[in-house]
Amino acid sequence: MIGEPAGSCGQEATSLNALLDGELDAANSLRCETHVAQCPACAAELERLRALRARLARDGIAWRAPAALRARILTTLAEEAGRAARDGNATPAQTQAPDRWAARLRAAATRWGGVPAGLALAASLALAVLVTRPDEGPDLSSQLVSGHVRSLLASHLTDVPSSDQHTVKPWFSGRTDFSPPVVDLDARGFTLVGGRLDYIENRVVAALVYRRRKHVINLFLWPSDGRRPRASAREGYNILGWQQAGLSYWAVSDLNAVELKEFQDDFAEGAPR
Repeated sequence: MIGEPAGSCGQEATSLNALLDGELDAANSLRCETHVAQCPACAAELERLRALRARLARDGIAWRAPAALRARILTTLAEEAGRAARDGNATPAQTQAPDRWAARLRAAATRWGGVPAGLALAASLALAVLVTRPDEGPDLSSQLVSGHVRSLLASHLTDVPSSDQHTVKPWFSGRTDFSPPVVDLDARGFTLVGGRLDYIENRVVAALVYRRRKHVINLFLWPSDGRRPRASAREGYNILGWQQAGLSYWAVSDLNAVELKEFQDDFAEGAPR
């Protein structure tokens, strides 16, 4: 079995996998590495585990968790942290939880690249069950704000960091089922930061990121579903929605409503109609 230290001497048997995964602190890593350097049995076992991981990581064996699952987990964590903060029940550990869990999920996703499909799927489903609430999902405004906050908390503002619209737009090709327009608004005072994928209303959407001074604007967009967007404010964030050329646009920011409306007008003028 993976990780079964059958060939070790037993003294550091439980530490070999943790050492290989980078999960030991500095003191324990040094202790384990010193032991391995002096113990042929543990050195051979560590090499066996490394070789096994390399074989499992080959094409056709590994299965990587979908980006939508990762986005859904981070959405739920951000929503839980936001509710705790609003209710005044958040402890320092709770407010830092989304960032900590995001880091752990990123590390897990990297390791899943070297895990057989069945085991990776089981781990994915287990995480989904742990973070899925039995009550009804939040409304669209709540999801948009959660997506905006999540991008800041999880240090995942962009998947493709670039101020060049000709770099950001092609990046979405093959990753979304539509082609999101990317508009250069630097001359208008809105600097393009990049783009990423997000997860809103049970679907993967495009998110374009702009910055106005120190204010971040997340512009979420996906094919129009026919609903009439409207302006609103929630939890200190302004939300501005519109439809254009078959797409629904939702801008979310702590920028004041007047300047956010300027952003909408400038973007709508530069985007296809």
